[in-house]
This record gives sequence, structure tokens and C-alpha cells, in this order.
Amino acid sequence: MSGSDARPAAYGVMPADTTEDVRVRGAGVSRQVAVLPVGSFEQHGPYLPLATDTLVACAVAREIAAAYPVHLLPPVTLSCSHEHAAWPGTVSISSVTLHAVVRDIADSLRRSGVESLVVVNGHGGNYVLGNVVQEASARGESMALYPAGEDWEEARERAGVVTSLLTDMHAGEIEASILLHTHPEFLRPGHESADFTADDRRHLLTTGMSAYTESGVIGRPSLASAEKGKGLLAALVENFEPYFRLLTSAGEPETPRG
Repeated sequence: MSGSDARPAAYGVMPADTTEDVRVRGAGVSRQVAVLPVGSFEQHGPYLPLATDTLVACAVAREIAAAYPVHLLPPVTLSCSHEHAAWPGTVSISSVTLHAVVRDIADSLRRSGVESLVVVNGHGGNYVLGNVVQEASARGESMALYPAGEDWEEARERAGVVTSLLTDMHAGEIEASILLHTHPEFLRPGHESADFTADDRRHLLTTGMSAYTESGVIGRPSLASAEKGKGLLAALVENFEPYFRLLTSAGEPETPRG
């Protein structure tokens, strides 16, 4: 893992860097890497906040920024949450808009000398982010999407999360654990008894979430703990190392660990 000098803590979801902090940090690496958290503003049942995905993405990005010399960006807080439209409070933008926002951010970073961008995605419905990264790579730009499914699976196992990624789809053990560790004040009483599973969701894109859950929860938040949340973040920070090495060099992707 590549270390970095001590840096100011983020205030909530906002980075506390000054322009001089960015200048000094950038001078110490061969290629500068920015980290952009992308969340959402969508229902997470009666007990988790609408901003859950943004808080999760920011927690992952903040831990990465504490361990690696990267340029931490403020989050994109609205994204593609159309499948949650049946619940009050959910706000979405189009995939075209999200694509354009991320591409504009990457273009702006390159003009200021930051060549590489990591998009830390906190919402599974942001499918378009994969296309953004694919297209950027095809143009010869340096971009990555994190965490991959394999990163979440390894983190889940190492943190002792019981629920599978299939079952832990929304407002479940993983998200509740990370919030219990980072923002326990945002969880309302009752998440401990809100478990609901619906593993067969093959028509989700056609029908939306409301066809599969009345509460908005699909997962087992009753199994969540702050200890698991801490373990998840620690594993994701460690798993980020090959991404960092890849984006700061011209090397080839490393062989996945067995």
C-alpha cells in the first residue's frame, strides 16, 4: 500500500484540502489520481437515509484518500435511481446526464494536470458508469470504476458479512454496517427488524423495485454491525492497491489473487 503524508480530515462528505495540499501531494507521485464518489438520493426503506449510497461512496473514497496520495473530490449526489421512483423522496437524473457529468469532470481534471480518475460507485443502478470507463479507456484516457463485484465479495467475506451479494441488494447488511460504523446517527430505530429478501428479481428493470418489496428493503439489515462496517472499509482500502498502481503507471493489470 502506498502511504501519504497526513492530510486534513474531510468534513462530512466534503474534502478539506486546500489548493496547496493538492499541489504538494501531486508533486510526490508519478501520475496524479483523483477519486470521485458517486452516490444517489433514493429510498432505503423507513430506517436508512435517502443519502445512504452517497454516504457509503464517500466513506470508501475517504478511507482510500487517507491511505493513498490521491485527490479526493466532493460527491455526485444525484444519479440513476429510476427503479426507486415509487417511493417519496427519490430523485434521479438521466444516464446521459450522469455520463456527461463524469466525463466533464475527467476532462477538467486532465486540464489541471490530474491524468487519472477513479469513480467510486455507491449505487448499483448506475450502470452507465461502466460505459463511461469503457469509452474513456478506448480513447486512451486513464479511468477506473471501483469497487468491482469481486472487491465487494472479498470485502464481504473478510468482514464476516453473512448475507450474499445477491440477497444483500438494497438497505441490507452491508449498507447498514457501513453507516453504523461511519454515521450511526443516521440510522432510525427499526432497521433491526426490517429484513426482507427477494432473490429472483429478473424483471427489476421493467417493473422497478416496488414489484419486489413493499418496504423498499431487500436484504438483512438486522445482521449489520459497526464492526462489520469497519472491516468492509478496511478490505476495500487494501483491495484498491492494484488499481492505484495500475493508474499511476503504464503497467498491465495484475493477475487476480487466487
